[in-house]
Amino acid sequence: MELRELKYFLAVTKEQSISKAAKALYITQPNLSRQMQNLEKEIGKQLFIRGAKKITLTETGQLLRKRAEEILELYNKTETELNTPITDISGDIYIGGGESHALKLIAKSAHDIQNNYPNIKYHIFSGDSTTIAEKLDKGLIDFGIFIEPFDLSKYNYLCLPLHDTWGVLMRKDSPLAEKQYITPEDLWNQPLICSLQSLGKTIITDWLLKTSDELNIVATYNLIYNASILVEQGLGYAIGLDKIINTSGNSNLCFKPLQPKLISQLAIAWKKYQVFPKCIQIFLNQLKENLK
Repeated sequence: MELRELKYFLAVTKEQSISKAAKALYITQPNLSRQMQNLEKEIGKQLFIRGAKKITLTETGQLLRKRAEEILELYNKTETELNTPITDISGDIYIGGGESHALKLIAKSAHDIQNNYPNIKYHIFSGDSTTIAEKLDKGLIDFGIFIEPFDLSKYNYLCLPLHDTWGVLMRKDSPLAEKQYITPEDLWNQPLICSLQSLGKTIITDWLLKTSDELNIVATYNLIYNASILVEQGLGYAIGLDKIINTSGNSNLCFKPLQPKLISQLAIAWKKYQVFPKCIQIFLNQLKENLK
């Protein structure tokens, strides 16, 4: 399986048509068809369902698309790092994490070295801890920001001098908006919007004193901004972290902390025995300096 074949495969999945993909790739349609047939023979499984109007993917094809995207992303990242001259302090830094105000520390460190190293670029990816760990393990990101609870035993990491406060995002005209704090009992019979991470046995379900099956969960989210739209439309109460959604000014939303208080520690992690390019090492040194 060659990189060229993976690029061709992804083009077909994007265009959902051999002819359109061939045109986009500047190759002939018979050539592309032959390449895809050879790829299926090499894998030993069918990748495409060839319909009258468009091509869709089989279950194997969907898996290959995901892996092909990861392989090409890592290849492009590695190629960029290898082609950067040693004397030229430039490059790309990939950082992933959940939505948190911890990004302010990352932004400050990036700003502090910007004047001396303007050619260092930053790429921020948002996702839950499972997705971040997966990308970190595969080398698709350089650093991952994790929100407690976490097990970072297989990584090098720095604990950040910040914590996130859990609470409930709600409309200002909601019945619970009159309360200063939100207790577990307040939420037991309410329509809840929960992050995917907070389902199952977590600090949130421990705090609620209920399992997810015993709660009225009407929606789930992985980005709190999307949850805020559901809250704004009156779908329910979103359990999440403070200082992410702006509830000041003309916003019709408000945030109420939990009681008993619930906070989570933050950490930034990277793979053990990692040999970083010069640009990433400069950033990491700056971050360590700022954390002092």
